[in-house]
Amino acid sequence: MVVEKVFEIIEEYNHDPGAIFEVLIDIQNEFSYLPEEGLEKVSRELEIPLSRLYSLATFYKAFSLTPKGRYPIQVCIGTACHVRGGQRILEKLEKELDLKTGETTEDLNLSLDAIRCLGSCCLAPVVKVGDEVYANLTQTRIPELLKKYKK
Repeated sequence: MVVEKVFEIIEEYNHDPGAIFEVLIDIQNEFSYLPEEGLEKVSRELEIPLSRLYSLATFYKAFSLTPKGRYPIQVCIGTACHVRGGQRILEKLEKELDLKTGETTEDLNLSLDAIRCLGSCCLAPVVKVGDEVYANLTQTRIPELLKKYKK
């Protein structure tokens, strides 16, 4: 299934090696990470060394080589959020989800990451779940927030 979908993505760009970023972004969007077999297919089809693809995938923060959750949780721990309890929010989420930062739930529903800044300093502390931003968050609001995203 992965290889077939990756081939479809490559075909959308007419097998153009110049569209490598677009191809990788589409693969990332499709699978929430860059699967190894997908990168191998890209390497073969576009005649790009696999080492170059891994170099791109590890250099750019937009890409991940490990599965991410359907709902990625990003906790801001930048200066304003840190001062207003961002680290405590992160610790509460780790406890509630039984995850460490950088991990994903077994059902691939949620993943947890710490981010240096979400650009919403006046709303600190801030957590982003998928496309939703939660401002002025407190530890006591975490369980209610997670109910919305847990299966």
